[in-house]
Amino acid sequence: MLISTRGRYALRMLADMAEHQTGGYVPLKAIAERQEISEKYLESIVKVLVKDGVLTGLRGKGGGYRLSMSPDQITVGRVLRLTEESLSPVACLENGAAPCAKMGNCRTLAMWAGLDRTINEYFDKYTIADLMQMQDPGDQYVI
Repeated sequence: MLISTRGRYALRMLADMAEHQTGGYVPLKAIAERQEISEKYLESIVKVLVKDGVLTGLRGKGGGYRLSMSPDQITVGRVLRLTEESLSPVACLENGAAPCAKMGNCRTLAMWAGLDRTINEYFDKYTIADLMQMQDPGDQYVI
């Protein structure tokens, strides 16, 4: 499993929005500039998050996007499951996968299912609010 830039950027964008949201809408252009991410790329991510109800958008002057819920209600797992094709370690455990003919005799299935559960539980215990509180380890260097 490799988390793509789409998933990573979605998390950065949501943490940024949570930090800069003052009751109004946050322009995507401002997020793109602060995070040094292409606005066009963020537009493709926003579509998925709006469709799922994580974000609300407003067009026109004073428009932009805002979180539809509190940052402590949006889990990292939810965002990654929306933006990534899959978090599953093997194809047979992906949502909507056709049943594998070897599942009944597979000696490794329980191991892969355990890893899949662990990955999802791990990401589900972190929220956007948690990401807002995490500090950059690079800023803590002292001689």
